[in-house]
Amino acid sequence: MLRSGDPVPDLELETTAGRLRLSDFKGRNLVIYFFPRAFTAGCTRELKRFTELYQEFRSLGADVIGVSTDGLDTLRRFGSKYGAPFPLASDRSGQVSSAFGVLKEGGRSAVRVTFVVGPDGTIREVISNLRRAEEHADRALEALRRGQR
Repeated sequence: MLRSGDPVPDLELETTAGRLRLSDFKGRNLVIYFFPRAFTAGCTRELKRFTELYQEFRSLGADVIGVSTDGLDTLRRFGSKYGAPFPLASDRSGQVSSAFGVLKEGGRSAVRVTFVVGPDGTIREVISNLRRAEEHADRALEALRRGQR
């Protein structure tokens, strides 16, 4: 798994907002969160919490991207149902999850991990192993606030 201080791989993502390259976000804070499966209880709570806090992320100059191995159509329905104001990326091939070191054995889904990336394109914080999925959004916001001090 990528760690704090590692550079973010420059990958292209197929998202609900079109194709994006991670290098497009250089110069800005970026929160990339990986989740196992759309429409499951934990992933739904996590998406809702990132959505609730989205304006706070934006006020700190941060973009948010959610990534899973679900198909793009599923992610469009998921994002639409819960009003996600940020793109969700489909990683059907597992390439993005593998590059970040979060693809589960068997390659069917990603481990729930959140990466907070600084404007220089390096990882500032890795958030994992939390008891509640929705805590990922709160912890990422805390990490961004600490970086502002």
